[in-house]
Amino acid sequence: MPFTALGEPCVLLKLGEVVLKGRNRDLFETRLRANVKHALKDHPIRLRQRHGVIVVFLPKGAGAEVAEAVAKRATEIPGIVLVQLAWRVPKDPDAITKAAVELVRDSGKAESGARFAVRSRRRDKRFPLRSNELDRLVGGVIKDTFGLPVDLTDPELTVYIEVDRDEAFLYTDGLQGTGGLPVGSSGRALALLSGGIDSPVAAYRMMRRGLRVDFLHFSGIPYTTSESIYKAYALVRTLDKFQGRSRLWVVPFGKAQQSIKASGQDRLAVIAQRRLMLKTAAEVARRIHAEALITGDSLGQVSSQTLANITAQDNAVELPILRPLIGMDKAEIIAEARRIGTLEISELPDEDCCTLLAPRSAETRAKIEDLRQIERRLDAEELAVQLADSIRPYMLEA
Repeated sequence: MPFTALGEPCVLLKLGEVVLKGRNRDLFETRLRANVKHALKDHPIRLRQRHGVIVVFLPKGAGAEVAEAVAKRATEIPGIVLVQLAWRVPKDPDAITKAAVELVRDSGKAESGARFAVRSRRRDKRFPLRSNELDRLVGGVIKDTFGLPVDLTDPELTVYIEVDRDEAFLYTDGLQGTGGLPVGSSGRALALLSGGIDSPVAAYRMMRRGLRVDFLHFSGIPYTTSESIYKAYALVRTLDKFQGRSRLWVVPFGKAQQSIKASGQDRLAVIAQRRLMLKTAAEVARRIHAEALITGDSLGQVSSQTLANITAQDNAVELPILRPLIGMDKAEIIAEARRIGTLEISELPDEDCCTLLAPRSAETRAKIEDLRQIERRLDAEELAVQLADSIRPYMLEA
C-alpha cells in the first residue's frame, strides 16, 4: 500500500475476544501490548490503545516498506484479529476528504470504475459531523473526482474512516490476524513435540488460547542420530514467531525404550512408552512451573489413539493433558500445518525415537493394570525422574 505526503503511515491492530473479558480485560490488554512490543522489538515503535484498537506509531520518516513489515509481523501475534495499514491525518473534514481521495487514487481501482463505499466511525462524539454525514461528504467528493459509482451493499472498494480523540485514521483494507488470546494470559503448558505434523499444530492452537508453551522432545539417542533434535529445533523456531522466547528441552530416551522393549510386552510397548513420556513430561512440567501437558493426539488416527488407549495414557499422570486436535482429521491438520509454516519441516525425513518401538501388531484396547505391571518392573516413577534429570535445554537465539 503506497503512502502519500497527505498522511503519516501507521498500523492499526484490532482486538478480538479480548474486548469481551469484562473486569479482567485490562490484564489481557496489558499482556497483549507487551507481546506486541516484543514482537516488534526491531522497530522503534510507539503504542497507544483506545476502544479495542492498538495504534502502532512508526518511526519518524518511515515509509511503506516499514509499515508493511510491521503489519505483516503483527498478523502473527495471537490476540490480534485484523491488521490495517492506515493514514493518520488531522481531525479535520477537509484533511480527511483530501486523504480519502488520495487513498482511492493510490488503490489503483479508480481507473477501473470500481464500485465504492465510505464507512465512517466517530469515536470522538465532539467531531462536528456525524458518521453518516462524513460518509456523504467524503463519498460525494470521491464520486465527483473519479466518477465512480456508489455501492453500499457490495462495494469493490471501501474507504474506512475512524475519527479518534486527536486524529483520524483512513484505510481501505486489512490483513487477517491470528486471533485468539494473548500468549501468557492463560498460563504455561508443556508440549510433547515429535518430528511429525500433528504436535506443532497442537502447540500453535494452544498458543492461540493464551498459553505460553514450552517444548519437550524425546530423542532416540544413543540409538539414533541427532537429526530429530535439529528438526524439533527448526519447528520451535518456526512456532516462536507466535509467542517469542520459546524453550526446547530434549530427553535422551533411547535406553528407556530398550528397557520397555525388553519387558516382553510387545503389543503394549507403544502405550507403555507413551505413559513413560507423559510421566517424564509431568516431572519436567513441575520443574518449569507448567500447569498442563499438550499432545497432538487425534481420536482414532493411529492405534495408540483409540479411546481406550487415550484413557490409559490420561491415567499415567495427574496433570491435565490438552489435546486440541482430538476431533480433527488428518487433512485438516495438514492444512493448518501448511498455513502456519510447519508442514515442510515436519515432512523432512528423520530417525525419531518412535522407530525403535515398532511392533507388528499394537494393542488398541490397553488395560491399565497390564501397563502398571510393566511400570512396576521398570520402576517407571523413578525412571521418569532420572529422564527429567537428563534433559538438555536448547534455547533459541535472540
